[in-house]
Amino acid sequence: MTTADTGAHTMATHQTPRPRAQKQTQTQGQTDTAQTDTAEAAAAPDRRRTVALRRRLAAQLLFELVLPLGSYYGLRAAGVGQWLSMVVGGLLLLPWIAYGVVRQRRVEAMAVFTLSLVVAGTLLSLITGSPRVLMIRDSWLTAAIGLWVLGTLLTRRPFIMTASRGIVIAKVGEAGLTAWEARWDAEPTFRHHLRLVTAVWGAVFLLDAVLRVVLAYTIPVDSFPLTSTLLWLVLLGGLLAFHNWYLTRHGLKL
Repeated sequence: MTTADTGAHTMATHQTPRPRAQKQTQTQGQTDTAQTDTAEAAAAPDRRRTVALRRRLAAQLLFELVLPLGSYYGLRAAGVGQWLSMVVGGLLLLPWIAYGVVRQRRVEAMAVFTLSLVVAGTLLSLITGSPRVLMIRDSWLTAAIGLWVLGTLLTRRPFIMTASRGIVIAKVGEAGLTAWEARWDAEPTFRHHLRLVTAVWGAVFLLDAVLRVVLAYTIPVDSFPLTSTLLWLVLLGGLLAFHNWYLTRHGLKL
């Protein structure tokens, strides 16, 4: 065998494994792609839940805050009376309440309660002729919510425990929710923290109700919608800041 033959044989020997290495690289690449696709497919439901939650919050902000407040000041600027402007602002809530009832396919106690407050406030204002009766209508609602939140402290699952389920699912999925709820039965400290946060939520709602009544009878009628809304935003902002700080400090934030 010549030197050239030997060299050719050596080159052929070294070149033979190369297709196998390329095949392994391609296989690894396909595996990585498949794993990425699987991970993205698994994360898709969580993203959809997060988007749905954000849309729900945006809708609540629009129908429960922007439309009632905007309609009141818009009608007042157009020369409509205070009483009628407030009534229209309350009536704008009715389609939103009805939508919630239809969407859930059942009668929600809180939706019915809110509807009864709108009707009762309107009837009382017709009798008394005072728009201030309508102004304290929201105080009845926030006071009732505050009492209900505090009442859940006497049940097996306080308000924060049940209200957080949607957020927990959006962040960690159904399996994560099961593990999170299991902590309630296994960790006394976990129960203590959730009860304390629930108590703070209830207290803030009651405080809002009291301050709204004080405002309703101490400031001009035209100033009340904006002032009471700013009051609620301040209280809600402080409440959410405390909520986030407390959960983060005690390792409860997901």
